[in-house]
Amino acid sequence: MELFKPMNIADNQPLKNKIEGEVEHVKCLIVGSGPAGFTAAIYAARANLSPVMYEGLQPGGQLTTTTEVENFPGYPQGITGPEMMEDLKKQAMRFGTDVRWGLATAADFSGSVHKITIDSKKVIEADTVIIATGATAQYLGIPDETKYAGSGVSACATCDGFFYRGKDVAVVGGGDTACEEAIYLAGLCRKVYLIVRRDVLRASKVMQDRTMKIPNIEILWKHQTKGLFGNGVVEGVTLVKHKGEADESEVKINVDGFFLAIGHIPNSAIFKPYLETDEVGYIKTLGDSSRTKVEGVFACGDVMDPIYKQAVTAAGSGCKAAIDAERYLSEKH
Repeated sequence: MELFKPMNIADNQPLKNKIEGEVEHVKCLIVGSGPAGFTAAIYAARANLSPVMYEGLQPGGQLTTTTEVENFPGYPQGITGPEMMEDLKKQAMRFGTDVRWGLATAADFSGSVHKITIDSKKVIEADTVIIATGATAQYLGIPDETKYAGSGVSACATCDGFFYRGKDVAVVGGGDTACEEAIYLAGLCRKVYLIVRRDVLRASKVMQDRTMKIPNIEILWKHQTKGLFGNGVVEGVTLVKHKGEADESEVKINVDGFFLAIGHIPNSAIFKPYLETDEVGYIKTLGDSSRTKVEGVFACGDVMDPIYKQAVTAAGSGCKAAIDAERYLSEKH
């Protein structure tokens, strides 16, 4: 992951106002730098909003962990996630977006001017704020998930399932998301193992029924993942069956792909005191717009999308956020 040095694109001079504790005022502040954030930046810059973007903990967002992207329009041969994010970044910078390295650590939307604290030091006052902080996939926490990241481990079947056509894969989880991913993969793969920790599914009755009716989905009840194995890429999963019980045993299954479907956590914690979120933490927006309940604050991408979670839908919502921000400022002045 590349950490980009802060640079003012307009005059190619090092950024000013870097003194600790100093307050800087901007017209449009974009927090986050995935497809939603960069698209918002492109539109905001072209609308002369002079956007300032802070890239956050993971510059480029979740796509930087994806090796190959084949379902984003405009890339007929496919492209890696990091390359695509670099393209979007260059396009945003071309129109004057001030892209900076930094993490938003606090927010204050109590007044007419919105305040975001960067790295617990610098305060940015903004007329408009576009939140594009994304969501973080939940992982089991085993070292092999990191070892095989992009080499058989994925948290998005819709994104990566295509690469496993005709192969055997495993999905971890027992909720609606896990069932949806298993059903989707069953249409592409030869065999889908659904690894369920308990002896029941948490998914809705409808999803349970659909999953159990598909012949190439095999549910492994009361199995927990111990580790993954393979030579450079995932070749199989080591499971513990009936963990903690008298008949506990170790099971190995051969698979080419290992999909995590145990949920995502929206990166919305610092905004929750001021914005409305659902029970998981996804920011709620008004109607079909990107507007939140706080005037001048907009949300786009995976931080407000519990349903689609795709790069192309995130980009579209980033476009909406920039247009909404521009219209808000036009009406205000």
